[in-house]
Amino acid sequence: MFGTQMTSSNKGKGTPMPFKTLRVWLFAIAALTVSGYGISIMFEILSSNGMTLLEYALLVLFSITFAWIVTAFCSGTIGFVLQLFRIDPLTLRRIKPIELDNAALAQQKTAVVMPIYNEDTHRVIAGFEVSLQSLKETGQLANFDFYLLSDTQDPEIAQNELSAWHALCERLGDTAKQVFYRRREDNKHRKVGNLTDFCERWGSQYDHMIVLDADSVMTGKCMLELTTSMINNPQAGLIQTIPIPVRQDTYFGRFLQFASVLYSPMLATGSAFWQTDKANYWGHNAIIRVEAFINYCGLPTLEGNAPFGGEILSHDFVEASLLHSAGWDVLLLSDIEGSYEEVPSNILDYAIRDRRWVQGNIQHLGLLGSSKLKLMSKFHFLLGATAYISSLIWLSMLALSTIDAVTRALNSDVYFNRVYQLFPTWQIAKTDLIDSLLYLTIIILLVPKLMGVIVTLIHRNKRFGGSFKLILGSIIETVFAIIVAPLMMVFHAYFVVCVFLGKKVKWDAQPREGRMVPWKEAFNYTLFSTLVAIVWGATAYYFTPVFFWWLSPILLGLLLGAPIIRYTSSIKLGVQLRKMGIFICPSEVDNDPMLNNLKVHLKEISVPEPGKYPKTVPALPKEHLVVMPIQSFNKPRQPKMKALRAKAIKKFN
Repeated sequence: MFGTQMTSSNKGKGTPMPFKTLRVWLFAIAALTVSGYGISIMFEILSSNGMTLLEYALLVLFSITFAWIVTAFCSGTIGFVLQLFRIDPLTLRRIKPIELDNAALAQQKTAVVMPIYNEDTHRVIAGFEVSLQSLKETGQLANFDFYLLSDTQDPEIAQNELSAWHALCERLGDTAKQVFYRRREDNKHRKVGNLTDFCERWGSQYDHMIVLDADSVMTGKCMLELTTSMINNPQAGLIQTIPIPVRQDTYFGRFLQFASVLYSPMLATGSAFWQTDKANYWGHNAIIRVEAFINYCGLPTLEGNAPFGGEILSHDFVEASLLHSAGWDVLLLSDIEGSYEEVPSNILDYAIRDRRWVQGNIQHLGLLGSSKLKLMSKFHFLLGATAYISSLIWLSMLALSTIDAVTRALNSDVYFNRVYQLFPTWQIAKTDLIDSLLYLTIIILLVPKLMGVIVTLIHRNKRFGGSFKLILGSIIETVFAIIVAPLMMVFHAYFVVCVFLGKKVKWDAQPREGRMVPWKEAFNYTLFSTLVAIVWGATAYYFTPVFFWWLSPILLGLLLGAPIIRYTSSIKLGVQLRKMGIFICPSEVDNDPMLNNLKVHLKEISVPEPGKYPKTVPALPKEHLVVMPIQSFNKPRQPKMKALRAKAIKKFN
């Protein structure tokens, strides 16, 4: 086994990151201060007439969700300031373009790997090929090999992959010597097993590997910048980019695409500031140091049953945490462009994808007690799980608030609530505090969106079609985000309950292309929540009309669930908005050549007919076998000096 654990003594020079500890403290103090202020207001509101058990429960639930949204707000605010003044979040210096060192690149060998499972062969091969061709145009392809790592179990899809691969090699000519296709008959351990198989058979021949998803595409320039950044940071075990959604035609897909490219760079910049060398991994569109990955990222099967036991599902967070614990850096480079992915094109497919992530992220909670993992890794686990659990908490808060409001309405004229009571109990309504908390929450939720628009208007408004189209698109995006939030809250809350009840989910290939969701399917997924919203709203309106109007935005989103799903999956509506300049994105304005090639490829090149090419599997490189040792999440106990002394005496006697 090659390599040794990185320590402070053997780390080389890399990106300077001053005040790392101070940054974490500044972020923590800011988040705790704002959270504490909001929670204290909520406590005063609830305690004004005495606290009941129900109100204590409300306070606990509110504290969790409020603290969670405050962390995002603080990251966004930091990112806004840094992006406004064009300051690098890691070095705290002016942002400079990455300078490619061709001589250094020539001394490194990088594998570009794309794990796939029962995917659309046409789309996979197209993305794989255009990424390769983009790198070839840079003149640096000689330092890279490309691997398509198939775990496909469907025989028909597997045959399509093999035929398409032969056709690809035919188109590539001499370049085909640097591309390889491997299919596992047994997809043990899913994607984790797929990458482990590659690393143990061929990984030791490479310095780095760039991991792409089946829906990923990456420009050659982006690959070279990632590799250069890895060379410049010899202590880095992994460097993550921001995958930007592209190729969306439906209204919902374009909404996600626009929101991601508008806000993600700012939020990621803020996160990179306080995470510094302990950033996270999102499973794809990142470069990994193979030596570090092989030595320290062999994942165990967790003890116990679901939701915390079994195979590790969301492996990426865990792999990043293992690299941290071994002394390797994980960096998030928020300013590298050319890293793309695709997202589900409608709300249902998007929610189904989230269902898998809910289970994987909740499983991470079982690792919070690990003695091996660092505090920052545990914080990543906690934030990732809370992102979904917060939906169940919000829904529980709304339900408890309704019960509390109805109870107060029924008892509003009761002033003597004990048998022997001399003076009446007057109900106190702290309206000013309620308004203050409402305004504070609105600021925390909406101001990051405003900051994202401001920094984009200043630095890249032309790449969004101009100022007017950018502002109009951001207004529509904000309104729709508010409308669709209740529906996503219900979906996520249901998923969380299913996970804790032990219901398993299939981790199958997800739909990539746009589709119009049928009415029947839309109603099947929303009928129950719509009926509950009707009863909920009628009850609130009858007993406490004021509370009903406060609740109305949530109820409206649930009542319109089926129409929202149906019409936002419309390709016609999405295309029409694009023609109007709404939800226009930089990749479209820049007319990215690689994405244009992808569009042409999908239109003009199809999967060959069965039988056109032989069924023989292409030759693979010579294997250099190594073993990825399985890691433990607990530090080995250090033997006590007394025991060591006794052992030594026994040995010499």
